[in-house]
Amino acid sequence: MFGKALKKYLPAPDKVSQHKMLRWMGPTLTRPSLWQANRRSIALGLSIGVFMGLIIPLAQIPLAAVVAIFLRANLPVAVASTLVTNPFTFAPVYFLAYKLGDFILNVGNPAMTEEMIDSQVAQVTQLTDGGALGLFERIGDIGAPLFTGLFILASSTAVLMYFTVNILWRLGVLLRHRKRRQRQTAP
Repeated sequence: MFGKALKKYLPAPDKVSQHKMLRWMGPTLTRPSLWQANRRSIALGLSIGVFMGLIIPLAQIPLAAVVAIFLRANLPVAVASTLVTNPFTFAPVYFLAYKLGDFILNVGNPAMTEEMIDSQVAQVTQLTDGGALGLFERIGDIGAPLFTGLFILASSTAVLMYFTVNILWRLGVLLRHRKRRQRQTAP
């Protein structure tokens, strides 16, 4: 049921493989295992995409696609779920990751606010004035707590997504079987 409903929203593998920027991958993109809408493939694709979307600020879509191809997860779900971090969620997610990392590492920098962290992250990703030395200084200010928090947040969220999809999928199957049995036993 879930797989059939999801399949109508997924692009056709042959259309994706014919895209001008993806032709170099050839028959790899048309492998059926990358397009299957089953419990394992969807759960794994969602986990990969969420993990890459949270842990990597740049080039998360190509990296999620490569990992999905390697692990034979659902490719479109892996790519789409990287959008868990987007321009609207970027600052709150990174602030939460910093706070979590700060709590775990017990660094205790109470002067850091959400705006300061947001500006630090923006400066790190833009490589503005200061060159490489300025970049390393900025990373040093928030680096350890931020990266620790991002890793913990990405790992735990990916595992949670995997098990949540599996549980919800299984519950859906059980409910369908129960309804089918009730219809068969009804007079």
